Amino acid sequence: MSRATHLVLGAIVTTVMIAGTALLSSWPTYRTLPEGVGVVTLSFSHGGARNCRERTEAELAKLPPTLRQTEVCERKRQPVYVEMDIDNEPVYRASLPPSGIARDGPSRVYERFVLPAGDYEIAVRLRDTSRTEGFDDVAVYRLSLSAGQSFVIDFRRDTGGFIFH
Repeated sequence: MSRATHLVLGAIVTTVMIAGTALLSSWPTYRTLPEGVGVVTLSFSHGGARNCRERTEAELAKLPPTLRQTEVCERKRQPVYVEMDIDNEPVYRASLPPSGIARDGPSRVYERFVLPAGDYEIAVRLRDTSRTEGFDDVAVYRLSLSAGQSFVIDFRRDTGGFIFH
């Protein structure tokens, strides 16, 4: 075979390979979600409160002046308790332990809820202190979930609590 024949055959083989790769990259169609549904995700990392107490005057007097902090706190954090309802139906209840060997890290949650497209009322509650009843943060949100939509519920104490986006 001549050099020209080799070049033409090489070009044909290369074109077929590229066309085959392009075809297989878009077929078969892959869907991450079924038709007509969306996802609500509850996802955040938050550190519970620490148990703290005030030092007495006698305790402060025993300490060097550079170490006289009036409040002393345990290293360990409280677990974070979270509840979530969708249309007044409980869908998530959990007591999230603090992370880390010393239990001084944040508690973490990541839960996905696949729902049909439609309107929902989402209520989220969080307790991160030592109290045994009630909640420290409560939020209610009206959601119009469209097909294929991914909706996230986050929590940030410094920006006012629950964030819906």
